[in-house]
Amino acid sequence: MSVLVFLEHHGGELVKNSLAVVTKAVALDGEVHGVAIGAGVRDAAAKAGAFGASKVWVADDAALEAPLPQPRVDVLAQLVREHGYDTVLFGQSVLAADVASGLAARLEAGLNWDLTDLVSQDGTLVGKRPALQDAVIVDVGWKSEPRLALFRSGAFDPKETGGDAQVEDVQVELQDFSTAATMVEQAHAESEGPSIEDAQVIVAGGRGLGAPENFKLVEELAQALGGAVAATRAVVDSGWYPYSAQVGQTGKTVSPKLYIAVGISGAIQHKVGMQSSGTVVAINKDGNAPIFEFADLGIVGDLHEIVPKLTELVKQRRS
Repeated sequence: MSVLVFLEHHGGELVKNSLAVVTKAVALDGEVHGVAIGAGVRDAAAKAGAFGASKVWVADDAALEAPLPQPRVDVLAQLVREHGYDTVLFGQSVLAADVASGLAARLEAGLNWDLTDLVSQDGTLVGKRPALQDAVIVDVGWKSEPRLALFRSGAFDPKETGGDAQVEDVQVELQDFSTAATMVEQAHAESEGPSIEDAQVIVAGGRGLGAPENFKLVEELAQALGGAVAATRAVVDSGWYPYSAQVGQTGKTVSPKLYIAVGISGAIQHKVGMQSSGTVVAINKDGNAPIFEFADLGIVGDLHEIVPKLTELVKQRRS
């Protein structure tokens, strides 16, 4: 088995989800290579060696600076064809999903997405994918090679194994149609504290907060705990909070050590995004809310009274 992992990067660093995919691939006992595509990515790319990649391809070119999918499909397709990779793996993100689907079309290859695991059974790779609102796990496979797989964010954690990767350059050859699109502007959301994917503590708010301005309660508690702020889909759809903070089936999957749900009913779509959390604390005035069925600690009461007192207590303990 020869595996190629798409190494996504941001701000000069490889993203956590890509390194987690390298870790998963190494555990399958195959030869694992990575590929970093962009401009000025050589230093970041080499760090994949510490997570088990034996070789990292680097496509470093000014034409690849913008995070557009089709130029990346060109690079990946070239590597797969020239070096015969039978498996190409991606960590979930908007860009990775575009690249994976484009590569599947280019190579006429099978793509399985939203995987939470990948195992070898009798010499055959089998993907594990949640279905029926994550009520069951189904086995999925591929009819041909190369096999393409896109893993759910937060499905597993990266682990350093030590070692260095051999770094080799890729000669960039872009198709004419791949350069037809240009990026006019790239906006970055301003935020403080850790991202919800990396945070050890998350405080999440739901519609039970009553109004968007009440998210200040969640933000103050998260700041006191040194954690990140998350939101439910209902909150995001209502325009109370940005999509980047959404946890759930159509948002991000998180696995913090502590997850505090404030005013969240606990619908199955939200549960699937945070069920891997270490300890779940729920604060809700409805004692029959579904979230209490899977919370480790439940507090029934008015969040507008409970959360400020909890925040003050945390601040006192920390001081």
